[in-house]
Amino acid sequence: MTSSPGTVTPLQVFKADFFKALAHPLRIRVLELLRAGEKSVQELQQALGVDQSTVSQQLAVLRRQSIVSARKEGTSVRYAVRDRRVSDLLDVARAIFDNQLVGTQTLLRELRRERPVSRRR
Repeated sequence: MTSSPGTVTPLQVFKADFFKALAHPLRIRVLELLRAGEKSVQELQQALGVDQSTVSQQLAVLRRQSIVSARKEGTSVRYAVRDRRVSDLLDVARAIFDNQLVGTQTLLRELRRERPVSRRR
């Protein structure tokens, strides 16, 4: 069974929710820090320079989408990226942004070449 044009499927909603979870600079930074290995809220707080409640809120969003996992260790909780492919996704995004930046730089150089030279009076 195929969906009609304009129909949103549950898979598309899931994908959109996944990307919404990534759509915050602090959450991206958390994931970048967790690439190196699991960390506690306190370690993330120190690295990010924000308060504990802010870190916890961002981790909660990532946990709801199963992007990070939590493991109790003594009195603290350690967080980790659940799927290493999230790191691959961040790398692909970086490559896309690098390509866009190169294109923007090329366009800027072309614009500068086309700019008329102002004449002295």
